[in-house]
Amino acid sequence: MQKVSLVATVLNEAGTVAGLLDSILAQSRQPGEVVIVDGGSSDGTLEVLQSFSERLPLRIIVAPDCNIAQGRNLAIGSAHGPIIASTDAGVRLDPQWLAELAKLLDEGLESVPTTSNQPSVAAGFFLADARTVFETALGATVLPDIEEIDPNKFLPSSRSIAFTKEAWQRVGGYPEWLDYCEDLVFDFKLRRAGFRFAWVPRAIVYFRPRPSLRAFFRQYYRYARGDGKADLWFWRHLARYSAFTIALLIVIGGFWFPPLWALAILGGLAYLYRPYKRLLPRVATLPWTKRIAAILHVPLIRLCGDLAKMAGYPVGVCWRMGHRKRLDRA
Repeated sequence: MQKVSLVATVLNEAGTVAGLLDSILAQSRQPGEVVIVDGGSSDGTLEVLQSFSERLPLRIIVAPDCNIAQGRNLAIGSAHGPIIASTDAGVRLDPQWLAELAKLLDEGLESVPTTSNQPSVAAGFFLADARTVFETALGATVLPDIEEIDPNKFLPSSRSIAFTKEAWQRVGGYPEWLDYCEDLVFDFKLRRAGFRFAWVPRAIVYFRPRPSLRAFFRQYYRYARGDGKADLWFWRHLARYSAFTIALLIVIGGFWFPPLWALAILGGLAYLYRPYKRLLPRVATLPWTKRIAAILHVPLIRLCGDLAKMAGYPVGVCWRMGHRKRLDRA
């Protein structure tokens, strides 16, 4: 088996990083090394990391003020293994996570000669680790079920991915000019370079959804701002603006022609169908009061997320226009 280097970045994760490290200790296949880049934590994160140094082959790199992409590149560049497994702080790993991700890459690297049919990227999955009714509703609203994934189109999050270090080198690593969505751009670079992705649905990472609407709005605002900076999903964002404009006109028009409100209700049901399809089985065993609370959260979460995206995307586009010359040279 090839040596696997597990990498992550952290910033002020004193309350969560121990959970990640405990789940690394519980892996059925242990990493050859764990490289964690700290972006300048001030809350005791470093002390928690250091407390695991005798139980894990852990190297800690302190790089104040680096962004996530810079931290990932720094960790990977410092890693010694030919296989890189990437995750994030604030998650816990299924005990089989690393074994599942590394298995296919092992086979490719040990084959002589290697062929283009062997994967260079192993795409894991992630599930919500909800602790409250709100978090349960949020997970059902924004995260797809595993059955909804098209393996041929799935773009893995860097909270659950493994790839060869050679692939990372050949595409130039993560885009350090991006503060969010850096993992999507990295995925696109790998695909454009012709690297094969393998879908590994049993490589599961559990992460906790945001605990409040305010935190969720901020998260999705930043994601959409990253889309705008990276010039991602233009038509998807345009469709969202168009749909909300049409919906608003239908609602307003209903004051003069009330049958339009029936159309608005049908549109609302379609808008909420998939989140409710995911949510109802998850809350089936909860008390009725909690079930109703979760059901009522869904429209607010869906609307909040879309408003956050509509607010963040143009900010990112404006940033990109102002930095076009520098990006053209990158």
